[in-house]
Amino acid sequence: CALPIFEDELSDILKKARNGQQRSVADVARAGGLPEADLSELERGQPPRNREQVQAVARALGLRADQLAQVAEGWTPEALPPAIPHVETILGSIGGYEVKGYIVHDRREAVIVDTAYNAAAMLEMLATRTLRLRAICLTHGHSDHADGIDALLKAHPVPVYLGPDDVDLLSWRPSQDVLHVPKEDGTLQVGGLRLRFMPTPGHTPGGVCYRLEEAGEPMCFVGDTLFAGSIGRSNPAGLYQTHLDSVRHRVLALSPNTRLFPGHGPATTVHEERLHNPFAT
Repeated sequence: CALPIFEDELSDILKKARNGQQRSVADVARAGGLPEADLSELERGQPPRNREQVQAVARALGLRADQLAQVAEGWTPEALPPAIPHVETILGSIGGYEVKGYIVHDRREAVIVDTAYNAAAMLEMLATRTLRLRAICLTHGHSDHADGIDALLKAHPVPVYLGPDDVDLLSWRPSQDVLHVPKEDGTLQVGGLRLRFMPTPGHTPGGVCYRLEEAGEPMCFVGDTLFAGSIGRSNPAGLYQTHLDSVRHRVLALSPNTRLFPGHGPATTVHEERLHNPFAT
């Protein structure tokens, strides 16, 4: 079978870690004992010369050296089953850049987690499966995850859950009475399931993950908080440490068998990311 398309390559990981720490190429290269040109080449996507070079940069950036080398050498997470009960994955594209949203459903009730920049596909799936939409839950306010809520709300006037610090990121803002705050450990009933709110600031100030614990294997919809083998870009960069805290002490503190569904790239598990993600501890 085809290998999963990762959201991040080695170059992306290096730039996210360095920019998040607001350090220069020269500073990181010096800390890693490398010529500045070597780090510049790695950040431009040139393949590393050897494992030791990758490990040196990892240590300079405070990343796990062996795990970064594994990602650079082509590690991929163990594939999840192609069909996951209670979850439909919707694919969208923004300028050729793939984005994922999800429909969580049970007993003909449904919740959308991120729009996938593809409201039409969301509406078609709801109609095809004859699902009654209960709410729209946004992991954050970036357009590739939130655009299309106007079309969705026109067809299904439901509450929209979004961290309040992300409201200003929306390109189209619902009326105030529609917006709801996904407070810590709050829940949303979907048929016989409960979607639990877990704020995870870092990728954006108001980022939120959504946990599902009653559908067999536990699941968590993580948006851009975490990718397989990486994390999203901390935006703004000053949120980098907050972002790491959310990844390490919230997402990766979940049970090891928790399936993680990101906004880009392949699904993974807490177990896989604890073992292989260079940003984990």
